[in-house]
Amino acid sequence: MGQLIAENGFLLVNGGLKGVMEASARGAKAHGGWVIGILPGKSTQETNRFTDIAIPTGLGYLRNALVVLNSDVLVAINGAYGTLSEIAYTQVYGKKVFGIETWDIPGVIAVESPQAAMQQIIAYFEQPK
Repeated sequence: MGQLIAENGFLLVNGGLKGVMEASARGAKAHGGWVIGILPGKSTQETNRFTDIAIPTGLGYLRNALVVLNSDVLVAINGAYGTLSEIAYTQVYGKKVFGIETWDIPGVIAVESPQAAMQQIIAYFEQPK
């Protein structure tokens, strides 16, 4: 997903840690993209090595609201309750969320792959506002 974000000229904002966050950051960096990590702790030391700008918050999972507020569109990939809270914030703040193998709940637009998510994102930005 990170690769597609970078290739299409978007900036990646995520939680800045390991797992899917690191994988997406690695993909974005490998393809010339920029990555902002909004961290749960108080130190930039906790970020993965592919993050360009690390923003420590000291907020724990509450930082998920900041991830959502600083994103135009979200893609939820797998995930547990932290991802669920981000999905909830998308609904509170009126943001689109596309889901790949994640929570099957109202508001999540299920897609099969990163490529399908990117097609939906591009179509979303082409719509008149």
